[in-house]
Amino acid sequence: MRNTKLYPIFQAFFSALLFGASAPISKILLGRIDPVLLAALLYIGSGVGLLIFQILEKILYKKDIEEAGLTKRDFPWLLGAVIFGGILGPIIQMISLKVTPASTASLLLNFEGVATTIIAALFFKENIGKRIGAAIICILSASVILSWNFTGQWGISLGALGIILACVCWGIDNNFTRNISAKNPYTIVMVKGLGAGTFSLILSIILGNHLPDFKIIFMALLLGFLSYGFSTVLFVFAMRNLGSARTSAFFSAAPFISTILSFILLGEVPGVTFALALPLMIAGTVLIIRENHSHMHVHLYMAHEHRHCHTDGHHNHHHPGIPDSVYHTHYHVHERMEHCHPHTPDLHHRHAH
Repeated sequence: MRNTKLYPIFQAFFSALLFGASAPISKILLGRIDPVLLAALLYIGSGVGLLIFQILEKILYKKDIEEAGLTKRDFPWLLGAVIFGGILGPIIQMISLKVTPASTASLLLNFEGVATTIIAALFFKENIGKRIGAAIICILSASVILSWNFTGQWGISLGALGIILACVCWGIDNNFTRNISAKNPYTIVMVKGLGAGTFSLILSIILGNHLPDFKIIFMALLLGFLSYGFSTVLFVFAMRNLGSARTSAFFSAAPFISTILSFILLGEVPGVTFALALPLMIAGTVLIIRENHSHMHVHLYMAHEHRHCHTDGHHNHHHPGIPDSVYHTHYHVHERMEHCHPHTPDLHHRHAH
């Protein structure tokens, strides 16, 4: 994989780190706050936090971020992401997390990557090669080993099924977001956070949830900003260059990170299963990083708007007085072209195989 892909890989992994912190910390907060209200505060925190972040960035840099804005055609995809990823997924997860050990719930989050990949392949025709397939098998096998209780007490509980269902909701969300990933990710996450958070807050009031003290509310809002807001922005940026299946494969490190944090924060001690699963997790990660997909392919005529520069080999138009390396956004046309180079299913490589 080319060095140009290292930055989006870092974005995907850091996104996983931030999201990985959410399960064990949420488990701690659930002792002081109701599940639906916590889900509401997490997403309100992500929306409000990113709004403040953008305002401060504009003040410091004296300019707006060069990103394409949302259009009416993007609304159905955004609405679907809000419903599945912002409302259903978090509420189901918080209710399930309350009756499920944090380490078990963390590892079950691996199903999000599996669900995203399967949906991407079946419904959006994203190519899944042998190396990516092997990586997913390794990561999923590691999660199964880590999740299994050899004393026979693990089983399939309603809590575990709830976490899996939440992961399916996020898999749908990831693929919906893929279709608007060219647009301003800050706007996407703010709309998603404020819309979903407001809906869940109203639902929590209807259910009679009581507000905890201000310290708990602030912690939930801050966790939402970092683990759901900023993490999602990084995920969208990575998805632009890696595609939803590969970004989600990198994001599969989140449950592993979450499990380690569960050991640290909740005092759980890793056992033999942890040692057995670790090599599989490492093997899966190495397989993804070393992927090198290259073949002769055709780019059909395309007209769209997104943030870009003119040094990536796919934007051959020029602007007098603007260096090719400067990022900017405007509506532009891609003429038909055929060439061969290493690539992933990003904005310009979503062709069939």
